[in-house]
Amino acid sequence: MRGTFILSLLSAALGASAAISQSNLKTHVDVLALDYAFNAVKAAYWTGYPHHRRTPFAVSPDGKSAYIAYLDSSATDVHVQQLDPTTFAATGTTVTVSGGKEAGGLVAHNDGFALLTNEAMPSGTTNAPPSDTPVPVLYRYTSGKQTWKTWLGGPGVHESEGLSASPDMNGDLVYSESAELYGAYFVVTDYSGDASGHFGDSVEYVSASGKLETIPGASSAWGCSHNTGIAFEAADDAPFAGICAEDQGAIWLNTKTQGMSTDGVKISNENTTNGASGEPMGGMSGSYSALARFADTTKYIFAWVSRGAIDVTENAWMGTGYTNVQNRTNGRNVAISLFSDKYTKVGAQATSEVGTEDGDSQVNWVTSGSNDCSNAHAATFGSSNALVTWEEISNPTCDFIAMGCRGTFAGTYFQQVDSTGSKVGEAFSADDVYVAGDMVTMSDGRICWPYVNMTWDLSQSIDDSSSAATGKKMSIACLGLDGTTDSSTTTAASLTSSASAKVVVSESASEVPKTVSSETTVKAPSQTTEAASRATTVGAISQITEPAVEATSGNIAAIGGGSANTSSSSVIEIATAVTSSAASGIVDVTASGPDSELPAATTIYTPDTPSGVPAVSEVPTDAWSAIPSSVVSAIPSGTPTGIARGHGRKHGQGWGHHGTGHHSSGHHSSEYDEVPESEPQVGGACKS
Repeated sequence: MRGTFILSLLSAALGASAAISQSNLKTHVDVLALDYAFNAVKAAYWTGYPHHRRTPFAVSPDGKSAYIAYLDSSATDVHVQQLDPTTFAATGTTVTVSGGKEAGGLVAHNDGFALLTNEAMPSGTTNAPPSDTPVPVLYRYTSGKQTWKTWLGGPGVHESEGLSASPDMNGDLVYSESAELYGAYFVVTDYSGDASGHFGDSVEYVSASGKLETIPGASSAWGCSHNTGIAFEAADDAPFAGICAEDQGAIWLNTKTQGMSTDGVKISNENTTNGASGEPMGGMSGSYSALARFADTTKYIFAWVSRGAIDVTENAWMGTGYTNVQNRTNGRNVAISLFSDKYTKVGAQATSEVGTEDGDSQVNWVTSGSNDCSNAHAATFGSSNALVTWEEISNPTCDFIAMGCRGTFAGTYFQQVDSTGSKVGEAFSADDVYVAGDMVTMSDGRICWPYVNMTWDLSQSIDDSSSAATGKKMSIACLGLDGTTDSSTTTAASLTSSASAKVVVSESASEVPKTVSSETTVKAPSQTTEAASRATTVGAISQITEPAVEATSGNIAAIGGGSANTSSSSVIEIATAVTSSAASGIVDVTASGPDSELPAATTIYTPDTPSGVPAVSEVPTDAWSAIPSSVVSAIPSGTPTGIARGHGRKHGQGWGHHGTGHHSSGHHSSEYDEVPESEPQVGGACKS
């Protein structure tokens, strides 16, 4: 829930409603005509697999107006369109924020809206980031006119801790009516200070009048290293509820810490390889509608995707309390976590005990099948019920140990859960409805969200810099509990698409969703893994947090244990992206029913190492020359390459640096972050 409605009058009625079914889902196909073209797809980091490009959506507290924000198909300028919250037809005049590079978050007010975006600073600005790298900025518009504009990075913002920019924000914006305070949580890269060239995240607060507020214990210039996912929701006062996924092995409830220190709450152990952790909050163009607050309570629900965790070992580089794990499954499943308030997890935290076999015993799994799940989101109907939704791929091919998967799209799934985390009824699916923007609780109790009417193809990589799936129509879907209302399903002409994008736009109106339970899944191709000892040996190459063997060459440095800063010399490891194309060790995961458990911790999913790949200690300065041509040829066309440096930690936390190419959460852009020509490059190598 985006915190825009007071649902007191609805809570009791919604709490007593029956389980949702197909009949509760209503679609308004192509109902919103846009003034400008919009590209509906975003390529994932490294894999290039298609993601929905986020379309922020918000409704005013009085329920009388709604707004949608979208990035122009030219990839410059963000447009904000007002729409009727009942018919979803366009009203008023489109507002264009010139120069905006990302529609990063939207809050609706009774008299206008606030927009989080990023843009280059004006030419000639002193201490601006180099090469016109975008900086996060918050706009407030009243009755269609700009009221104020507040920079959230760049000159004058936490200068003593380093100046920051945001090539990709991949974050969110929320507003607390009671505190009269905006909160923005987004990815940053520093361009001055001791973290220059590294990627982390930042939490900033702005008053209702547009003043940037530095709030002790709430504001943060630098938090989670290589942030790979953000979840953020408003609270009655600062700090707001926050969650981050990082590159060292965990997902943290970091409301108290704003970072990844061990005095935060460890929600989940995750395998992190090459700076990625399986896109738990959606990866590129994700990090929205994953954390929602139950109305009239202090409780929250969080949804994410995970491969599970087994074989807990020490993360020697980070030190005591930090761990590494292996994946339990090939594909990802959906999990949820409940919080009694913004600081407190319901139930046990994820274990940090080295030697533990089951590193995911605390997880509340929503799915347990062999399909791969992605694009997980959550929203609340009131004080007692929530909606969890996700997409599935049948027969998934998961070439990369900590990235997404490809395969046949098997539908978008919808599951009702109650405020204790128990499933209510069975999940159902639809193959022509998707979640591509913020899930908002309407004044009548329905949950609504935007999407583009198209045929969704997840079988292969895309090039989102081409014309891709562009159009000027937006659809809205709504799902209510029994007793809530909705207007009849509407249809309109479909938009057209470039065939090269591999995202085919539908020529027909929305159909009735099919009745398939989330547990009725197609068995994935599988192969029994070999002994755990063999998999552990491979893990020394594929797991970025395993210590590298110290080399004698001056261009190759080792990452040792402990917390001391390491040499500034380059650290080179053979990336999983190079080795995993030949992966064959896939766990056979099958589900026996809705309550079936994930497989026992007797098998480890670890890619095989292709013959001829050198050990870490054997990699020469000219790293590419040591990689067999057969392995290099297996790297997908257009795959970015980068070199990572080994450095210490800022404020006792990890930090990361990549070269060219995007990082998994979208904060490494080749346009803004280039590796010096003197540095050798290894495909996907990353060491924080």
